[in-house]
Amino acid sequence: MPAMSSGQVSSVDGIVAQLTEAVHEHRVRPGAKLSEDEVGEIFGVSRTLVRQALRAMEHGGLVTIQRNRGAFVAKPSIKEAREVFEARALLEPRTARAAAERATPADITQLNDHIDREHAALARDEAGLALKLSGEFHCIIARMADQKTIEGFVQQLISRSSLVIALYWQRRNALCESNAHHALVRALASHDGDTAEELMAGHLLDLVSQLDLRAQPDRTDSLRDALLK
Repeated sequence: MPAMSSGQVSSVDGIVAQLTEAVHEHRVRPGAKLSEDEVGEIFGVSRTLVRQALRAMEHGGLVTIQRNRGAFVAKPSIKEAREVFEARALLEPRTARAAAERATPADITQLNDHIDREHAALARDEAGLALKLSGEFHCIIARMADQKTIEGFVQQLISRSSLVIALYWQRRNALCESNAHHALVRALASHDGDTAEELMAGHLLDLVSQLDLRAQPDRTDSLRDALLK
């Protein structure tokens, strides 16, 4: 992401988009304090706009606002981490089946292009961006299923998963295995709902196996450095 200049982001939506991207790319970690003054200075906007943006992110589950303490990037507990992936295991395999029934050639092209972008990010040593793209891959499959309510749930769970992975991922440079995504795309392209459902279920189990669900030490990073990367 290019460095931001004063006034470059002038709307609540723009602030939310930039902060959300930084969180999903793991440049701003769970538990990080989001000072209204500092965020306002970084983006060149008023505290009023910052406060509105942080409230919007709180509603979306990415930020927690504590009275007399301020705003922080949400920090899922171990219990919540388990619940997030249990919910994904309930929803996403069936969503993959529905996506297989509806997949178009354009959908398959989009998924393959998305995998290529993920690999390109890895080649540039941009692991955070690759992780974000990996999550978006799952969101695309949910969209293909054409079940709007479930798609919304999946998107929220993917967003929470980004926070969980930032805290509890054992292999810092590991991502969704490329062969798992490629195998899913092949099943979707063949309209093979049974295989797509089975592959998604196995893929999510593999992701959970890579989580170290124990207490993680706090780490303090510079918010300015993270946002201006």
